[in-house]
Amino acid sequence: MKAVHKIMDHTGHATIEFDKSNTVDLDAAMQRFDELTGNGHVAATRKTGDTDYKRIKSFDQEQDETLFAPQMVGG
Repeated sequence: MKAVHKIMDHTGHATIEFDKSNTVDLDAAMQRFDELTGNGHVAATRKTGDTDYKRIKSFDQEQDETLFAPQMVGG
């Protein structure tokens, strides 16, 4: 089963697809999640067909799409 990580940055976004049933892909996705959230990205997810994203703080291998956005800083 395919899933996708969408990573937002100042130039637009990158889309990384991975196979949720492949342990190598799943390990890489989990590492990417930890790295991005550890560097200040906010993670939000949704299942296929849903319209609303839900913020998450830990990796969920059952999700079809996870969006990573840089945390807003400033004032």
